[in-house]
Amino acid sequence: MALDQREGVWKSGKGKGRHTPKGRQLDDAAWAEVRTLLGDHPRRSDLLIEFLHLIQDAYGHLSAAHLRALAEEMRMSQAEVYEVATFYAHFDVVKEDEAPPPQLTIRVCDSLSCELAGAQQLMSALQDGLDASQVRVLRAPCMGRCDTAPVLELGHNHVDHATVAKVEAAIATGDTHAHIPDYQTYDAYMADGGYQVLQQLRETGNWEAVQDQVLASGLRGLGGAGFPSGKKWGFVRANDGPRYLAVNGDEGEPGTFKDRYYLERTPHLFLEGMLIAAWAVEAETCFIYMRDEYPAVLAILRAEIAALEAAGIVAEGYIDLRRGAGAYICGEESAMIESIEGKRGIPRHRPPFVAQVGVFNRPTLVHNVETLLWVARVCREGPDVLGGTEKNGRKGLRSYSVSGRVAKPGVYLLPAGSTITDIIDAAGGMAEGHVFKAYQPGGPSSGLLPASINDVPLDFDTLQPLGTFIGSAAVVVLSDKDKARDAALNMLRFFEDESCGQCTPCRVGCEKAVKLMQADAWDQPLLDELCTAMADASICGLGQAAPNPIKLVMAHFKDEI
Repeated sequence: MALDQREGVWKSGKGKGRHTPKGRQLDDAAWAEVRTLLGDHPRRSDLLIEFLHLIQDAYGHLSAAHLRALAEEMRMSQAEVYEVATFYAHFDVVKEDEAPPPQLTIRVCDSLSCELAGAQQLMSALQDGLDASQVRVLRAPCMGRCDTAPVLELGHNHVDHATVAKVEAAIATGDTHAHIPDYQTYDAYMADGGYQVLQQLRETGNWEAVQDQVLASGLRGLGGAGFPSGKKWGFVRANDGPRYLAVNGDEGEPGTFKDRYYLERTPHLFLEGMLIAAWAVEAETCFIYMRDEYPAVLAILRAEIAALEAAGIVAEGYIDLRRGAGAYICGEESAMIESIEGKRGIPRHRPPFVAQVGVFNRPTLVHNVETLLWVARVCREGPDVLGGTEKNGRKGLRSYSVSGRVAKPGVYLLPAGSTITDIIDAAGGMAEGHVFKAYQPGGPSSGLLPASINDVPLDFDTLQPLGTFIGSAAVVVLSDKDKARDAALNMLRFFEDESCGQCTPCRVGCEKAVKLMQADAWDQPLLDELCTAMADASICGLGQAAPNPIKLVMAHFKDEI
């Protein structure tokens, strides 16, 4: 066959040949719009997610033309931009032949606490009662407001104890923006002695002495891992710089809302703790990765970081606030780092650990928000502020996020030796008409325990013999009106949705588990085998811990399955 007769070969004759290369063409108008949105921002690949937010916020979706223009502007392939945009739940990618979503989106939380409070009925009522061409109603994972369930997000306005009437009233008045609560501002914090410790440490401090103080307090990682906090500093400093600090503010574990509680009240206590830790490891930049479900917190941090820069406490840009985009997996530290770098939140294989190879492949100290708040308190008030409390043989204090069938859901700072009975008592007892049946001690990853196990302190290391753990101390209480098997199914559906899909045991295992758990009678031998495969072979903690709800229901609630 002659060369010019082969299919797919460009031809040079008149009327033949292609005027443009194959693929999606660059639209000049869309390119100009993207350049206007990006302004003077450097076109670095790690800012891709921030730029996608700019387009999503401005236009309500990510059109194919805008994605093509963004790829051109950042000198990236369309495939790279597209794979990141489609990974995160809060980005709406719209192709040429698709209609964009309505201007207004309502996200109804369907995690356990909200489901107990009637989220499914609320969502059905909204879908039936609102004009689908004007308002889009979606189910969404935990929004970190379990104490006011059921909750929904109307634009960026969170409606607590949500009802159809409240939603209709908010739509009528255009109330779609985040409500900023009263909090301790920079000036108020300075009047209370704020940043004095930081300034003293910067002038004459010894990082090892501060590390010893933190270790003496017994402070452990309060994101769920429980690793002794001070020890991380030495690990990071043992590696040559430049070094970074990354704050894990992606509080996505359903039932957890303690970090939001503190950030909406005392943000500078956290910020000072972060800057002390950054000083200790000589971090060149502090990255704060904050979940997109916390728009009020993001607004507070933007304002207060600007105040710190204006006061000269930090240089401009030293604190780099990054906005998540709706991915629970980014609560895993290496997935968070991938997201900070502008990529999909895919957990890394370890070793190497992030203390050696973290953000931009440099040594990185990763801490949870509440952990850093306690760093500041320990440095200001001494180790006994945390370690001086003792109960049931356990030392320290824990912030328990309590929700479900209790009279007064909320965050309760209690001794770390507190039992579930103590925690329910602190929350005002059981809700009226409800009898205590079961509880989730530390988010869905911890599964469910029966009410009969009520004398074990809810702390690090105490629950492992029971096949569970305290995690982020997200306590959800169930009553005699609830079924443990339904609660476990809710948890596995969450894991099914939030699996990043990287490894087969988690991606396929969660899907298969959900199907098996919907049967009237569970195939326990098959589920047990599935749980073992997931726990042993999954890459990260999501797949490893996802079987816990299944295993504990089979162990303690056999009559239901």
